[in-house]
Amino acid sequence: MQVANHYGKSLFLSAVECEMFQGLTFESIDLPDIAVELRTQVREFLSQELPAYGLPNSDFNAGESAAFSRRLGESGWIGMTWPRVYGGAERSFLERYVVTEELLAAGAPVGAHWIADRQSGPLLLKFGTEAQKMRFLPPITRGESFFSIGMSEPDSGSDLASIRTRAVKVDDGWILNGSKIWTSGAHMNHYMVTLVRTEPPSENRHSGMSQLIVDLADPNVTVKGIKNLSGDLDFNQVFFDDVYIPDEQLVGEPGNGWQQVMSELGYERSGPERFLSAFRVLVEFVREIEGIATAEQHALVGRLVAHLVTLRRMSISVAGMLEEGKLPATEAALVKDLGNAYERLVPELVRLQMTGALSSRFAETLNQCVLHAPSFTLRGGTREILRGVIARGLGLR
Repeated sequence: MQVANHYGKSLFLSAVECEMFQGLTFESIDLPDIAVELRTQVREFLSQELPAYGLPNSDFNAGESAAFSRRLGESGWIGMTWPRVYGGAERSFLERYVVTEELLAAGAPVGAHWIADRQSGPLLLKFGTEAQKMRFLPPITRGESFFSIGMSEPDSGSDLASIRTRAVKVDDGWILNGSKIWTSGAHMNHYMVTLVRTEPPSENRHSGMSQLIVDLADPNVTVKGIKNLSGDLDFNQVFFDDVYIPDEQLVGEPGNGWQQVMSELGYERSGPERFLSAFRVLVEFVREIEGIATAEQHALVGRLVAHLVTLRRMSISVAGMLEEGKLPATEAALVKDLGNAYERLVPELVRLQMTGALSSRFAETLNQCVLHAPSFTLRGGTREILRGVIARGLGLR
């Protein structure tokens, strides 16, 4: 597959990536007219709110502010597609896409509410009880309640089927023991939707799992931070020691956890955060070379922008599928795989183009992105796992 850029050269996907496209259709979808007005509103909001937070974040996982999330909630921009009865705005997935895109492009501190808005809320909308929806969703839309995801475990890698955290049934609830790792935001969030074993392992490795909503303030829950390369503590390991989970905090049906998690991951893998994590580096690079750019630097900007536009069209197409009620798991995995490759490429190619003294703003943005880049291909599933998902979705395995 060939993508022409603005400078007469071309970008070529690898043979493996070309094969991924066989059998998949990414429809060309235009954003609705209302998106133009909405985009203007979001930009005006950000121009007023963001100066208080300093330099824009180079990675959406690197910045969080409960106060900023509350302001977004007041504007109706959390849980945008959800029913009004649960605090939502009943807007389209394409309108939500515009808001998401603007927040990420601006480097807004969205980390606090991000997971609750992107996947925990939609999970509850699809599988939760009416009581769960009424209890958990309105505070999320107000930017007052934050969620984490409990999937990965020590010694399990990306193989979710090998999890060992276990919940045993007791009267009116469950007793939870085990541990989860790489849990973003658990040190500041209120709840975690946790994938656990509620039945012994069997020949069907994907059976016997369930999802529980864990109150992270429970005294039997211990959260220990894990520093990343940049020195931040956004990742955590979470320990459960005889934690009592009432029946009303079981999500969906017992034993249906694997199917629910696969549905949830579709929301996580297809959004613009899968190719905009390094966007601020591109913005600051263009600002840095303005008026002095070499021909090679011009060509690099063209290459990166052409690649970005292609990924954006694919991501918008997936948003359109979600709007139609489809579950584009394979397409979402492909967007994430290609998007992560792009995110890793941007800081490396930009770094190689820079010589001499750098402005402090550009240097800080580039350095932060380089330090965070290794995590880009981990969150939401490693590239190896994603390519397995894609291959199975296309009938190649």
